[in-house]
Amino acid sequence: MSRTKLATAAGALLALAASVSTAAPAANAADAAAEAEPGFHVRDGRLLDANGNDFVFRGVNHAHTWYTTRTRQALADIKALGANSVRVVLSTGDRWTKNGTADVADVVAQCKANKLVCVLEAHDTTGYGEQPGAVSLAKAVDYWTEVQNALKGQEKYVVLNIGNEPHGNTGHAAWTADTKTAVTRLRAAGFRHSIMVDAPNWGQDHTSTMRNGAPEVLAADPLHNTVFSVHMYGVYDTAAEVRDYLNSFVSRRLPLVVGEFGHDHSDGNPDEDAILAAARTLNLGYLGWSWSGNGGGVEYLDMATDFDAARLTPWGQRLFNGPDGIKQTSREASVFGGSPGGDTSAPSAPGKPAVSAVTSDGARLDWTAATDDTGVTTYDVVRVNGTSETPVSSVVTTGTTLTGLAPATAHTYAVYARDAAGNRSPRSATVTFTTADGPATGTCAVDYRLEDWGSGFNAHVTVRNTGSRAVEGWQLDFAFPGGQTLTSVWNAKAVQQGRQVRVTHEQWTRTIPAGGTVGFGISVNSAGDNGIPATFALNGRLCGRS
Repeated sequence: MSRTKLATAAGALLALAASVSTAAPAANAADAAAEAEPGFHVRDGRLLDANGNDFVFRGVNHAHTWYTTRTRQALADIKALGANSVRVVLSTGDRWTKNGTADVADVVAQCKANKLVCVLEAHDTTGYGEQPGAVSLAKAVDYWTEVQNALKGQEKYVVLNIGNEPHGNTGHAAWTADTKTAVTRLRAAGFRHSIMVDAPNWGQDHTSTMRNGAPEVLAADPLHNTVFSVHMYGVYDTAAEVRDYLNSFVSRRLPLVVGEFGHDHSDGNPDEDAILAAARTLNLGYLGWSWSGNGGGVEYLDMATDFDAARLTPWGQRLFNGPDGIKQTSREASVFGGSPGGDTSAPSAPGKPAVSAVTSDGARLDWTAATDDTGVTTYDVVRVNGTSETPVSSVVTTGTTLTGLAPATAHTYAVYARDAAGNRSPRSATVTFTTADGPATGTCAVDYRLEDWGSGFNAHVTVRNTGSRAVEGWQLDFAFPGGQTLTSVWNAKAVQQGRQVRVTHEQWTRTIPAGGTVGFGISVNSAGDNGIPATFALNGRLCGRS
């Protein structure tokens, strides 16, 4: 969020683009990185503090760089209202008055005095490529290197947010490369902090650039200690859009936080209730925008009137005191001397899942509830293959419907339970079932054209509706013939689970007219054997070949 206004994101286009399911770094690599870390670190898609306890952000943003004299009282008030963290706006000196080394050190000391985890962000990158005067992530790295002495030894208490909303809607495709370079430069300079990276498109990632590029960025970090941050404003005005985006990271074990969001905005009306509820059920962090001092027409985003904690605005009341809000869900970081919220007891294991409604590409799983002294909030469903696991979904009920499975194939699943403090149960007993034979033939045909370069390929896919009625909303299922890994998708959304790939429509490709086509493309990494998938199924029915 800029001090004056956040640029409108993508007009009326609220569609979320391609999601690629990619496994997190191997457990042994994550464990090795964690052992080398002196502070916050990422493991299995979660942010852990220096004591190895799960940490979930429950905090707000504070505009320090414009209100330096307000910070001391602001942080005390934010803590008193129950927050466990604060995201602090700093300036590199390119657009606003620079916050130098001494000032940054003082901010960190104040955060620690109030037992708040401190997320420090450089704001001058906001809308780079579109906002006049905005600077690149490279300039932000120069700034962090300049003030590094204020941050050395603070890895237990500080998360480094490289740059706020580092690309607007222009030039957003450079986000992945720019972010990888920024992260590797910081590591080369000796920074061992957890690094937070903001999405492009003014933070909202409506092009799914971060959504697709996150695995590549995490892999480029030699410490595998990078957390991704999406800013949820007008693009996220429905619960479905909120959960779709958040789940796309959770299912791939990619660490995510909602680094900014509000109850309203000039580019649309975000669904703050859905954001808060989804963050609770998925055990994800959030940092609301912002404590006080907004201008330029977004004054309604102030949580406190004129920095007065006794005069919370409706937005402030909602965030701090409402359902799924800070007071109800915040747990202080254990690095400040206590246990995480006082709750270190894991739930019991859920019951062994029972299988029903088995089809050629799906099944229903139901299990008996786990028990916990403070209450189970989430169940994590995993696919089991020998000694390895692949996350499938996180749900709040004791059942889920599986889709996109390979026909005539054995599948094994199990379930974990989590409580509000993030404690994870032992795994349930596994259940194995075999899907039915493949689906019946439908009125569709698929053309799959490869551009193969050996270590990977692009595929241009055309789906033709050979029937007499339009198809409204579609999903295309197929399996790669070898060890291919999906890296990006355009003109559609996609999820990979093992060899299985499920592609679904975007808003603008939702309809396949009778006799008409839709097309999309994919980029894939591989070690060869880049053949054409054996079968394609559109909405559960086999397609012919064009």
